[in-house]
Amino acid sequence: MTKKEINTDQLITEIIKGIENVKGNDITILDLRDIENTVCNYFIICNGSSNTQVNAIVSSVQKTVSKALQDKPWHVEGSENAEWILIDYVNVVVHVFQKHIREYYDIEGLWGDAKITSIQTNH
Repeated sequence: MTKKEINTDQLITEIIKGIENVKGNDITILDLRDIENTVCNYFIICNGSSNTQVNAIVSSVQKTVSKALQDKPWHVEGSENAEWILIDYVNVVVHVFQKHIREYYDIEGLWGDAKITSIQTNH
């Protein structure tokens, strides 16, 4: 395992902790490494029940990753209406949706060739 892979694994772990800390729902990891011409290696997708919770999830992910790994996202977009916020950590892109918006865009369906892992949460 290369240093880059270890860092990606650690990053994914911290992102999931950040989501779980504020009770983000339906956490899914899409492994895109075997798909050609992708912009990153992994998508992490989750949803919140309101724009307030979506913003809380994004904030928690950023704080958790920053504290554990001293890493900041390269880019964040969608914060204005907080229906779908994208946090770009280059190799890992986090999509935080409001539930109805997630269902509408169906990212898992669009990336059907990805290896999909659902994370069981304790809430």
